[in-house]
Amino acid sequence: MEKMVTERFIRYVKYNTCSDSVSGKTPSSEGQRVFARVLADELRVIGLDDVEVDLWGYVYATLPANCTGTAPVVGFVAHMDTSPDFTAEGVSPQIITNYDGKDIVLNQEKNIILSPSIFPELSHYIGQQLIVTSGNTLLGADDKAGISEIVTAMEYLVQHPEIQHGKVKIAFTPDEEIGEGADHFDLAKFGAEFAYTIDGGELGELEFENFNAAGARILIQGSSVHPGYAKGKMKNAIRIANQLMAMLPAFEVPEHTDGYQGFYHVTGMQGTVEHAEIEFILRDFTLIGIEERKQLLQKVVSMVNREFGDGTAELTLKDQYFNMREKIEPVKYIVDLAEEAMIESGVQPKIVPIRGGTDGSRLSYMGLPCPNIFAGGHNFHGKYEYVPTTSMAKACEVIVKIVKKVTLLQKNPN
Repeated sequence: MEKMVTERFIRYVKYNTCSDSVSGKTPSSEGQRVFARVLADELRVIGLDDVEVDLWGYVYATLPANCTGTAPVVGFVAHMDTSPDFTAEGVSPQIITNYDGKDIVLNQEKNIILSPSIFPELSHYIGQQLIVTSGNTLLGADDKAGISEIVTAMEYLVQHPEIQHGKVKIAFTPDEEIGEGADHFDLAKFGAEFAYTIDGGELGELEFENFNAAGARILIQGSSVHPGYAKGKMKNAIRIANQLMAMLPAFEVPEHTDGYQGFYHVTGMQGTVEHAEIEFILRDFTLIGIEERKQLLQKVVSMVNREFGDGTAELTLKDQYFNMREKIEPVKYIVDLAEEAMIESGVQPKIVPIRGGTDGSRLSYMGLPCPNIFAGGHNFHGKYEYVPTTSMAKACEVIVKIVKKVTLLQKNPN
């Protein structure tokens, strides 16, 4: 399956499907709708049923059962959009065959180098084939690797009818990268009892817990006065914004945290003397922890208002998603099933927390338990992104084995 999934992935990443958090539309960018139609046409060609692109740009399809029985319906989900953190215009992937463990020059003119001295995980893939960027764009393995793997696994099952399986549902969502991937997901139409997002990182990752997440926006109102006559009169919104950020814990930021540690992350700031705006994301693995982070931000804003006057700073908080562990643990057998499928595929499972979120976290709270499985990529959302093709092939194999194992289950096991 490696050749099939590689060729499919290289085709898919050339579609610019970068999401847009300010468009106010679903999908948030026209490129996603274009890609959705391409996927739907391809799913029909390979032989899936009930293929649909709905009003919101979601792609749904069914692999019909080829056996009788009472096996539950399993689903697989991936997202079509790529991150707006880095450009996806003109993606031109490069293939590195038989990687030798040395630096990879992505762009000689700009001296952009993918180096194992900075990214030591590269050493795990010596002798393998890698797909890397041109150094000018992201790659799009998050999550076009997942889409490629699901489609390839479905094609393989269609081409091998001797493999007995129950009904399988697949869905490709828009706008996951901007937190809207499950907003219009039709659970009734999907019709699965549980599902897996194929949206993880390196080979073997298996995840059923993720951050609790909130977004925050702080508006700061200053007062502009000629700087030569500003004493006792000016309120510099930019300086107040800097002071506010300095009041948060200096080491509780992404670049100083890992594992189960949460953080505050400034994702955007703009301003003038008269007006400034800061955007944050807050992350923590416990509900208590995320509430404490929100409360600290509220406290900091109150302190700024006490110093500079009521109404100087205005905070808006919005919950984004929650830790799916609470919803997965009652049906933990679906994690065990994926773990067994990995082992049978020669993949060492790595059960780790997601330092982020997936559509699966929201879908789990909507009633569709949905752990996350590796798609194989590294260094998402930037020019150093890469994916080993062997990892993609293994993801295909794991999907097929999950389908086979689900077929042996009875509905609603205790």
